[in-house]
Amino acid sequence: MPFRLRFGDDDLMRCRFAVSPLWETQEAVRTLGRPDRHGYHPHWLRRIRGAARGLDLETLWLLMPRRGYNPDFLGPPPIGPAATFEEEIAAVRAADPRMAGVEIARALAETPGAAESARGRALLADPGRAVAELAGLMEAAWRVLVEPEWPRLRALLEADVAFHSRRLAEVGLGALLPELDRRLAWDGRTLTLDLAGEYGRELGGQGLVLMPSVFSWPDVVSGFDPPWQPTVVYPARGLAGLWAEPGAGGGAGDALVRLLGRGRAAVLAALDEPASTSALAHRLGLAASSVSAHLTVLREAGLLTSRRYGHQVLYERTPLGMALVASGG
Repeated sequence: MPFRLRFGDDDLMRCRFAVSPLWETQEAVRTLGRPDRHGYHPHWLRRIRGAARGLDLETLWLLMPRRGYNPDFLGPPPIGPAATFEEEIAAVRAADPRMAGVEIARALAETPGAAESARGRALLADPGRAVAELAGLMEAAWRVLVEPEWPRLRALLEADVAFHSRRLAEVGLGALLPELDRRLAWDGRTLTLDLAGEYGRELGGQGLVLMPSVFSWPDVVSGFDPPWQPTVVYPARGLAGLWAEPGAGGGAGDALVRLLGRGRAAVLAALDEPASTSALAHRLGLAASSVSAHLTVLREAGLLTSRRYGHQVLYERTPLGMALVASGG
C-alpha cells in the first residue's frame, strides 16, 4: 500500500514551503553513493570529484539504505522557510542521544550486517558520541560538496518555491499537490504518495512542509515520524539548466543586445526563473555590483519586478520583459 498523509481542518491552513541546505547536503552525500543518480548531476560530479576524495563518507552511507528507514535527526524537516546551514547543523548537534540511538539502530537494521560492522557497533555503543561524529561528517560534506555551489542551488530552489507559491494562490492546495509530482494524489482529505512501502500518518494540526530538492531528484521522499513535522520532499523544477556554465546557452539575441546593451540583455535573458542578485552574478560570471545596477535599470524600465523571500530579494520578468526576450528585442 502507498504512503497516506491524512489532513484535519487545521492542517489545511498550516502548509508551508521551505528550503534546506542541510537536506541538500545529506542528499548530495547519498547521490555520491548512488550511481543511479549520477546521470542527473554529471557536471557537479566532475566539479567535486577531486575534493570529495578527501571525505570519509562510509559511516554516513551506512545509515542511508537504498530502501527503508533513514535517521530523521540527520535530515529533519527545516526549522524555517530559509534556515542557514549553521542553524540546521546546530539542531543536529543538539539531538537527544537516546532518540538518535533508536533512529541509528533502526536505520542499521535495514542493511544486513550493518549493525555488526565495526562502524555500526561504534555508533550503537555511544549514541552521544555518534551524534557529534555524524554532525561533523555532515558539516565536512557541506563545505566540500554543497557550499561552493549553494548560491545557484538556493536560487533554483527559491525559484521553485516562488513558482509553486503563485500556483497555490491561483489553484489552491488540492490542485497544486498533484502538480508537484505525478506520484502525489489528493482526494480532499488525504494526500496519497505512490511510493514503495506502506506508511500512514494523521497530521494532527501540524500541517505539512513542502520542500523542493535538487539532490533528491528524481525521488519523492516522505515518511518522517513524530515528533518531526510531516514533510514531502519533491524534485525541484529547472534541473536541466542548473549546472550550465556562465554565459552558456540561452543567451540574449543580437537585437536584444542592441536595444539594452550586452550586460542588461544578459541579465534579462538569464531570468528564466526568479533569481537573486548573487545567483545571477554567479551564473553570468559578472560582478554583483554590475548585476545590481543592471537590475535597477531593468526594474525602472518595467521589465522586471522584485520581491523579498527570506533573506533574499528575487527578481523576475514582467510580461513586457518576457515579450522582449521571446522576440529577441
